[in-house]
Parts: sequence; structure tokens; C-alpha cells
Amino acid sequence: MAETRTGGCLCGAVRYEFQGDPAMSGICHCRNCQKQAGSAWSMLIGVPADALTHAGEPKTYVDHGDSGGTVRRQFCGTCGSPLFSLPEAMPGMVFIKAGTLDDTSDFVPGAQYYLKSKQPWVELPGIPGFETLPG
Repeated sequence: MAETRTGGCLCGAVRYEFQGDPAMSGICHCRNCQKQAGSAWSMLIGVPADALTHAGEPKTYVDHGDSGGTVRRQFCGTCGSPLFSLPEAMPGMVFIKAGTLDDTSDFVPGAQYYLKSKQPWVELPGIPGFETLPG
């Protein structure tokens, strides 16, 4: 049986779980992730949408990526914690904000994205990077 991983927002109003290993893990340096995270980057893990269940109702903000496609950004309406991103360009995938996992000890970013908007003082050696999204 696949491992179940859990997480949630700061206040506990929204909780989630998913089965198995993430399809990807990474760091996004895009300006919208910086603004949403209130930091220099956002730590993400991607999982198939059908592997994720949640209790509580996150609020949704409809954002737009570089391509003009929508990115539904979901967050707790009570404490404001960012939780999930659902980009139109990647149907069937949910990107979980890795800092919301109950146990972050095994999070290792596989890549960095949007180096073109990385803060100049950020150096993360050993993590491959892309100017935007690959492909």
C-alpha cells in the first residue's frame, strides 16, 4: 500500500491527504509565486488530482500564468495559508505548497523554475534550473 501523506493550513480549517510519491517537487521563482508565498520562492510538490482529498473548503483566486492560461490558486479563507495551485496548462495535476505538509523532512526540490525572476541574492547550488517552464 502506498504511503499516505497529510498536511493543512496554519489554523487547521483545511486539511488534505494524498497517497504515494509526488510526481514532481520543485521551487518556483515566478513573481506570482513570490507574491503568493510572501517569499523569494514557493516550494511545490505535484500530485495527480485524483490522489488528493481534502476536508474544509479552500477559497480560490484565479490568476494567469505567462501563457495567459488560468492558474487557480487555493488558500485557507480563515488564516490565508496558500495550499494548492491548479494550472490550466497541466490538467489533472495539483501543486501542493510543500510548506503545508505535516512532515516536510523528506522534501527535496528536484528543480528550480522561473530563474528569470529569481531574486539576485538567491543561490541554490546543486538544484537544476530553468528560465521558465521546460517543454
